[in-house]
Amino acid sequence: MIEAFDIGLVLLILGLAIWTDAARDTFAAIVGFVAYGLLLALAWVRLRGIDVALTEAALGTGLTGAMLIAAATRLRGAEDRSQRKGPGAATRVLAGLLAAGVAVALGVAVLALPDPAPTLAPETAANMAATGVGNPITAVLLAFRAMDTLLEAIVVLFALIGVWSLAPDALWGGRPGPKPRVDPDGILAYLARILPPIGIIVGTYIFWIGADLPGGKFQGATLLAAMWLLVVMAGLADTPPIRNSWLRVALVAGPVIFIGVGAYGAAVAGAFLGYPDGLAKPLIKVIEWALFPSLALTLALIVAGAPQRGSE
Repeated sequence: MIEAFDIGLVLLILGLAIWTDAARDTFAAIVGFVAYGLLLALAWVRLRGIDVALTEAALGTGLTGAMLIAAATRLRGAEDRSQRKGPGAATRVLAGLLAAGVAVALGVAVLALPDPAPTLAPETAANMAATGVGNPITAVLLAFRAMDTLLEAIVVLFALIGVWSLAPDALWGGRPGPKPRVDPDGILAYLARILPPIGIIVGTYIFWIGADLPGGKFQGATLLAAMWLLVVMAGLADTPPIRNSWLRVALVAGPVIFIGVGAYGAAVAGAFLGYPDGLAKPLIKVIEWALFPSLALTLALIVAGAPQRGSE
């Protein structure tokens, strides 16, 4: 029964991926992409990668899906023209052959792995106690591969700067996104009053347990960002002008503290992002608590988009 479910899940993922790629309508393709991401999250659950499943559902499906919907809404008028200027048959055949070649190469690479495959899991498990955290994913991301996590946080911040750079010069420093429509009696406003308290609790809980159980800052920050965007979309709040000093300080505070902890490790432990004996878990918590609000704000503002109106 379980094997039949797994086979059916794989077939659904492959079929939905093909349908999403072949869909002519933009919104239909986005819906397919979101459903594809949810099925991938379920597949990661079946593989016991709960942290990866949470990340896929929150970032790969939720946040990315919202950004794609916003982009498709703005490009709706140009969709018909772009479809009329679609690629020719030769280009499609070449793209199909290239995709098939990449798929075959990946399959060959996976099948060519030795049995058992090389892994650092035993070394990670043997040294995880030194980090003081119980979740191996958190230990890897903030101890053994902390540099990757630092660069991810900085890349997200640079992505926001890239979005802001699309604003016209006259609107630089203004408020991101269009002016929200206020309908105090609408269903969206009702949901914006009911869901955010629950979402904030759930997001904070997912972040809080990340040290010892599946969860973490990225997943929790995405939930908080979604709750804030819901309130903004309902017209109960507005996005802040990007010229605000407090906003810029809040955005860079997490990465700056992360770099500060890394410099402290270089001075005390002899390596950048090295943790002195007995201080690994406290320093990891400092990094997590610093990145959590910065990431939530950054992700929300990326979805809000470039400044489109003045700060008044």
